[in-house]
Parts: sequence; C-alpha cells; structure tokens
Amino acid sequence: MKRVFILFQFLLFNFIFSQKADSLVITNQSITDTLIISKKNSIGRQLVVDGKQIFNNMAHSYLSPFSWKKDNWIDVGGVALGTVLLYSVDNNTSQYFIDQSGKVPSVIKKFGYYFGSPQNNYGITSVVYLTGLFTKNDKIRDTGVLMISSATTAGLIQTLSKTLVGRARPGTGEGKSYFKPFSGQAEYRSFPSGHTVLVSTTMFALAKQFSNPWVKAGIYSVGFITPLSRMWEGAHFFSDIFLSTAISYFIVDGTYRYMQKNEYRKEKKISWKVNMSPNMLGLNGTF
Repeated sequence: MKRVFILFQFLLFNFIFSQKADSLVITNQSITDTLIISKKNSIGRQLVVDGKQIFNNMAHSYLSPFSWKKDNWIDVGGVALGTVLLYSVDNNTSQYFIDQSGKVPSVIKKFGYYFGSPQNNYGITSVVYLTGLFTKNDKIRDTGVLMISSATTAGLIQTLSKTLVGRARPGTGEGKSYFKPFSGQAEYRSFPSGHTVLVSTTMFALAKQFSNPWVKAGIYSVGFITPLSRMWEGAHFFSDIFLSTAISYFIVDGTYRYMQKNEYRKEKKISWKVNMSPNMLGLNGTF
C-alpha cells in the first residue's frame, strides 16, 4: 500500500510539472528528471524584486559613462554638436514656433502639455507596470519597469540641470543667451525640457516593445506632440527639446540593453529534481 501511495504521488507531481520540464538527465546509478519551472512571485515579493531592478537600472545609467567606449563618445560628440548648432539659431526657430501657435487647435496644445506633466506621465507608467504586476504578465511588467527607471533617471538629470543652468525661457523675451542659475524661478528653467524628457522616455520605452515600423511611427508621432506644444507656447527653445530627446533616447536604450542582459528573473525559479532508484523515490525542490 505504501508503494502504491508513493507511486500515486509521483504520477501526480509528474502531471503537474510535466509541461515545465527542461531536461532529462540519465545516470548509471539513478534516473534524474530535472524540472526547471517558473514560479510566479507573490505581488509583495515581485514589488521588492522590481524595486531592486529599478535601483540597479538607475545606478547603471549614472555609472555607465565610466565604461563608455569610443563609439559612445562619438555619439556624445554628435549630440553636443547638434545642440550647439541649434543653439546658434534658437532665437529664430523659437520665434517661428511661437508664430505658429495661433494656427494649432487648442486641444492639441493642451494634450501635449498634460501628457508630459509629471503626474499624468507617471500615472501612465504606473498603469502599465501595475497591469503587468497584477496580471502576472512579465512583458508588460518589464515594460513598466523600463519606463519608470528611464523616466526617473532622466527626470533627475533634467531637474538638476534646470537649476544649474537657469536658462531663460523664450517667452520671457530675454533671448537665447540669458542665464540665471539657481534662481528658483519658473521663467529660468528652460534647459532642458522636463515635459519632453518624460514623454520621450515613455515613447521610446513603448516603441522598444514593437518591431512593426508603422506602430513605432504611430507611437513617436503621439510623443512629438508634447515637445512641439512646449515650443508653440514659448516654454522652450529648439536646442532644449533636442538635448532632452537625446538624453531620453540614450537612457532608455542603455537601460533596455542592461535589462536584457540582467538575470534577475533567476530569483523566480525553482529547480525540482526527482530521484529514482530501486528502493527510493524522492522529489527535491531548490529555491
């Protein structure tokens, strides 16, 4: 009777885990079935795991310049050159976009402003993450982690830069070369654009999840409304927008690559080993 009960247990476990089996290892002494299955963490545990991942993503972004190679510095040089060139014509381009403001429907301008505001943008990223968390969909949840990590990393950079640089907004009439560092006044927080940073990180992160170029184009088209709206309103110069977008792109791309290489999901694995011999049947799980 005891052997029948043991055999029943074995068949039950085999039924439950058979669809998850990764390999079958046969030795001379015994037969060992090694079953690697994905164990979905509890919501609380998953929050801890993802919190660590977000912290690691941010640390990686801030420390990555110390390990940049030649190609990375070439990219930085290209962005710096582009920013300088746009800066040279900032007064002219700024006036052009301000002149177009009256031709743009107010609903589009309002959408651009509210879409890029921190409370709304983080609301979107939170919805994406929480959807993946509660539905236990790793792809959606990882997208949320990427969005939160990138937005926070870039957001801290732009917040510090605004304070240090203190560039006057186009709407003040001070011109492209007027700076008032550490003023704390909203009129002198033009460089870079916070709205653009948040929207760009969101759009770049979402676009990473799709291979269809038309889908990517649609995502980018929606994302470009916010930076355009900020120039129509005279809140930012073109060079502010360009640098903000570049910062967001490289942060999202670097974070995405880092997450792809990261093996943090190993924390969610259980290794099951079923050991059989003439006189013994055992099931061992390693967490």
